[in-house]
Amino acid sequence: MILDKISGPDDVKALNEEELKELAAQIRQFLIEKISHTGGHLASNLGVVELTIALFRAFHLPEDKIIWDVGHQSYTHKILSGRKDNFDGLRQYGGLSGFPKRKESPFDAFDTGHSSTSISAGLGMVQGRDVLGENYSVVSVIGDGALTGGMAYEALNNAGRLKTNFIIVLNDNNMSISENVGGMSKYLSNLRADEGYNLLKKNVAGAVSRIPVIGNDVLDTMLRTKNSIKQFLIPGMLFENMGITYLGPVDGHDIRGLVKIFSEARKINRAVLIHVITQKGRGYRPAEKNPAAFHGVEPFDVATGKPLNKKIYPGYTDVFSRELCRLAQEDPRIVAVTAAMPDGTGLSRFSRQFPSRFFDVGIAEEHAVTSAAGMAAAGLRPVVAVYSSFLQRAYDQIVHDVCIQNLPVVFCVDRAGLVGSDGETHQGIFDLTFLSSIPNMSVMAPKNLWELRSMLRFALSWDGPIAIRYPRGQAYRGLKDFLEPVVYGKSEILQEESGIALLAVGSMVSTAEHIRDKLKSAGYSCTLVNGRFIKPVDTAVVDRLAPSHPVIVTLEENVLCGGYGERITDYVQKHYPQIKVVNIALPDAYVEHGNVSVLRRDLGIDSDSILERLRCEGIIGKEEASGAAGPDREEES
Repeated sequence: MILDKISGPDDVKALNEEELKELAAQIRQFLIEKISHTGGHLASNLGVVELTIALFRAFHLPEDKIIWDVGHQSYTHKILSGRKDNFDGLRQYGGLSGFPKRKESPFDAFDTGHSSTSISAGLGMVQGRDVLGENYSVVSVIGDGALTGGMAYEALNNAGRLKTNFIIVLNDNNMSISENVGGMSKYLSNLRADEGYNLLKKNVAGAVSRIPVIGNDVLDTMLRTKNSIKQFLIPGMLFENMGITYLGPVDGHDIRGLVKIFSEARKINRAVLIHVITQKGRGYRPAEKNPAAFHGVEPFDVATGKPLNKKIYPGYTDVFSRELCRLAQEDPRIVAVTAAMPDGTGLSRFSRQFPSRFFDVGIAEEHAVTSAAGMAAAGLRPVVAVYSSFLQRAYDQIVHDVCIQNLPVVFCVDRAGLVGSDGETHQGIFDLTFLSSIPNMSVMAPKNLWELRSMLRFALSWDGPIAIRYPRGQAYRGLKDFLEPVVYGKSEILQEESGIALLAVGSMVSTAEHIRDKLKSAGYSCTLVNGRFIKPVDTAVVDRLAPSHPVIVTLEENVLCGGYGERITDYVQKHYPQIKVVNIALPDAYVEHGNVSVLRRDLGIDSDSILERLRCEGIIGKEEASGAAGPDREEES
C-alpha cells in the first residue's frame, strides 16, 4: 500500500499523479475504518483529503505553517506528518488528540478547537515572521461555516492591509459563500493568480499615475471600471474590496490544480484567499448523504453507518429538547437561539415545531447572546442553548448586554463538566466559575432528568438572567422519588443524619449518593444534600447542618477556583470555623482528552478516589467501605 510508505512530507512529494489518487482513496478507507472503532470527526476529514495532500506537496512543512480552523479536520494532516500508527489511540486517554496540538508534533503550528480563529492566529504568525525577519509561508484553512463567526471578519479586515504574503484557504463544503459562475470566473481567477498578470497590473497603474495633470483621474476611472466588471464576473469581490486577493472557486479534490494555485499564491505580496470547493463526507456514501450526522460520531458499523451502541435511556439534551417544546406550546413568548448547533443542543425538534420562533445565528455566540438580550427586552422569553465551552466566547455579552439590564434570558448550558474525547478545548469545566462571578446571574444544576424539567420551567418563570448547566450523556435516573419543587436559592436535603454532610451539585449528586451508600455500609452517619443552586448559594442549609456535622464535603464537576465549594468554604470559615470542609472539584488545569470515567478517576472525583481522599484527611478510617456498586454517573454509550 502507498499509505504504508508515507512517513512525512517528502514521501508525498515523491508520488506521481496516479499514486496520489490511490493515496487519497487509501487515506479515506483508513479513516473510515479507524473512526468506526474510536469515534471522531468523520465527514469533515473525508472532505479535505486531497486538499491536505496538496498542501503537503506545495509547502515545506514544518518550516511553513498550516493553521486549521477548529482543527477537527486535521486527521489527514496527522497521517501525512507521520502519526498514522497512532490512530488506534485517537481521542483515547493518553493517545492521539483529535485536534492539532503543538506539544504533539512540530507539524501542528497552532492549537485549535473553537471556530473562526485561524485567520487571526495566522495573521499574528505572519506579523511575527516579518518582525523577526524570517522567511516561511503561513496558511490558514477556514471553513465556510466558520466565516459566520465575527472574529473571522475582524481578522480579514486587518489582513487586507498586509503588504506581505499570507494565504487563506476557504474550504467551502456546501457552497454557502458563492456559487461557481462558470468558465469566466475560472479564467479570471487563474489569470489573476499568474505572476505576470499581477506584475502587469502594478506596472500599468504606475505608468498611468505618472501622466501629467490627468494621470490620477484616469487611474481612478480605470479602477472603478475594473471593479464594476469584476463585481459581475468574480464571486470574491467581498474579499477584494477588503484588500484581499481572491482566487477561485477551485476544485478541492483536484490535487494537481490545488498545488498549482498554492504555488502561484505564494508569490503574491499581500493576503490571498483561495476559495476551494470540497464535498463533506466524500468517499463514504452514508456520510455523503447525511454529512451532519457524520460530523462527530461514536463507533459505528461501516456497512450501514449505524452506531454500534444503542442508547437505552434519554440524554440530558433530549430531556431538555422535549420539555422546552412542551413549555413552548403553553407560552408563545418562548423562543430558542442556537449558534450553529441545533442538533447538538437538542433544538432541532423545536425548530421543526416552532420554525418562526427558532433562531440559528451561525457560529456567533456573542451575537446569539446579545440578540437574545434584545428579544428579552422586546418581551420574549429567549432560551439560549449552547455548549459550556462555547459559552465562554460570549462572556462580555452576558455581562454587558444581559446581566447589567437584568434581562430574563435562560442559558441552557449543555456539555457542562467533563466531556471526554474532544479534550481541553471542549471540556466544560469553567462555567460555574465565570457565570457565578456575574451580578444578577443565577446558576442551577439538576441532579437527574426530572429535576432538569422542573428547573427549565422555573427558569422560564424567573424575572432575570438564569443558567441551567447539565452534563453530556445519559440523564441520571436515580433519586426519582425526590421531587421537591424548585425554590429560588434553596437546596434539597435528600437524606439527613449527622456526622459527615455531603453537599453536591449537578452530576456530582449521583456520585455523592454512591459515597453515602458506601459510608453507611461502613457504619458512618452521613447527610446528603442536593445543592441545586450554585448561585445564590444556600447558606441556610449550612446553618441547619452546622450543629450536628463537624465535616462538610462539597462536590462539583468544575474547577475549584470560584466554584460552589469555595463559596461554601468561605461562608463556613466566617461563621463556623470549627467545621472541617473538604472540597472535591477539578484541579486548576486544562483536562486532556479521554474517556470520562477514566478522567474522573485520574482527576480524583469518582467515588473511590473521594473515599480515599477522606481517609487521607483522617475523616474516615482505613477500613474498606463496601456497598453500592456501579458507575458514579451514567455516561453516554
